[in-house]
Amino acid sequence: MARPRQALLSRQRIIEVATALIDAEGLAALSTRRLAAELGVRGPSLYNHVATKEDLLDAVADSITGQVDISVFGRYDWRVALRKWARSYRDALTAHPNIVPYLAQGPGRRPGALAMADAVYGGLVDAGWPPARATHIGALMRYFVAGSALGSFARGFVEDPQLYASRYPHLTQAHRLAEHQQSVDEGAFTLGLDALISGLEPVYEQVVGPLPPLPTDSDDD
Repeated sequence: MARPRQALLSRQRIIEVATALIDAEGLAALSTRRLAAELGVRGPSLYNHVATKEDLLDAVADSITGQVDISVFGRYDWRVALRKWARSYRDALTAHPNIVPYLAQGPGRRPGALAMADAVYGGLVDAGWPPARATHIGALMRYFVAGSALGSFARGFVEDPQLYASRYPHLTQAHRLAEHQQSVDEGAFTLGLDALISGLEPVYEQVVGPLPPLPTDSDDD
């Protein structure tokens, strides 16, 4: 009887399984031995597709970065583009929060991450921002988005009314935050994003010149 054929191993399959492992158990759980076991192959088989663990992490990180919409730069006013990009970026990161600390180290040599940095910086410079300010804004937005994806503020409070009632008079409703996690976290992100972009407008007028009005069809959410 013919032996059953083993499923073909591909780089994409390796990335998918590695991503699922990181999502479920965190960065520390990822090793070539563990990944090979999850894939049902021997460890050396992986090296035909990924050379090192760092190569594997870069591939996972870039696959997530690739989900971010960077096409908005050049299509919309810089304020609208920043808003749309930030929301898309946050959506990608909050779906995979365990990879955020690795992404936060910077783009390194990852093509997707470098393409995103190029799009953001280029979009801001093309909009008139001086290069140094464009760099600052790109960094500022990434700090904000990555920070918002690292964890939930609302879920950081335990559901125990007695913990707060006796010692923390201003936190008597803190035990209810977890049940409203989505609205709290989304509200905080929206407020912060609005504040950042609104705060950049007078800076633009100071260093560049008058701001054009936003198009009515900009779909600025």
